[in-house]
Amino acid sequence: MDNKLLLIILDGVPWRNFRRLFGNLEGWVDSGEAWVWKHRAVLPSISASCYASIHTGVVPAEHGCTGNGNVFRLGHKDVFSQVRDGGGVTGAVAHSFWSSFFNRHPYDPVRDVEYDEPESATINHGRFHSMTGYGLVNQMTPSDVDLFGTLTNLCLRFGLNYGMLHTCTLDCMGHRFFHDCQEMDHACFVMDEMLAPFIIKWREMGYEIIVTADHGQDERGHHGGRSPLQQETALYYFGDATGPAEDVVIDQLQLAPTILSRLGAPIADTMKAKSFLS
Repeated sequence: MDNKLLLIILDGVPWRNFRRLFGNLEGWVDSGEAWVWKHRAVLPSISASCYASIHTGVVPAEHGCTGNGNVFRLGHKDVFSQVRDGGGVTGAVAHSFWSSFFNRHPYDPVRDVEYDEPESATINHGRFHSMTGYGLVNQMTPSDVDLFGTLTNLCLRFGLNYGMLHTCTLDCMGHRFFHDCQEMDHACFVMDEMLAPFIIKWREMGYEIIVTADHGQDERGHHGGRSPLQQETALYYFGDATGPAEDVVIDQLQLAPTILSRLGAPIADTMKAKSFLS
């Protein structure tokens, strides 16, 4: 496998905050170096359910994860397993839910916090954190620049074909402060500023990049339901593929087959949605 792609998931960012507060991402859209579409999450628009759907390409009613309290090793084929079937190398820097879903459950903070398993059928190189102790005023999130640096380290050391990064910083901030406030304006600005140099570096390394969120958040810092603020986020694409018209809404189930098609990996029969890039 020669193609390379990184998926960057900034947890819990509604469409309106991406479009008004991420000046670097929007600047690349203006210059024609990136494209942006609205991206609609599955229901329930809750984190774990969305994580599972993004990588399996099926709805929560099918894969079985109905919320954050229902995490287990998923039975469906997923992006990691399909990239491995296609001969690619995979890596993930993310919340421990991703390790449980796609590698081993339950998550063990000693065994699973950091591993390199070249023969794994799913995630070859994992760097995970659990956020144990998380609460309203106790975010327990790593610095995002450290997460971006860790993903870059894995790409350089192991030649990842597919790398996935997930950070909960903005989701946690949104639950604490809600999304229409000075604190969130600043948090989104800082995220955009920290991410931008890595976008440049990853592109120089030959990666296509998708930046998006798993879901949005509403005016009370809530998500899980159907309202546009809870369900709708943005999706930015850096690469040479052709995408749909700018007013098309990307269904979350399209992410898995799109990523696999860009990498040249086999798409599982259970992934019924159409790729949005060609």
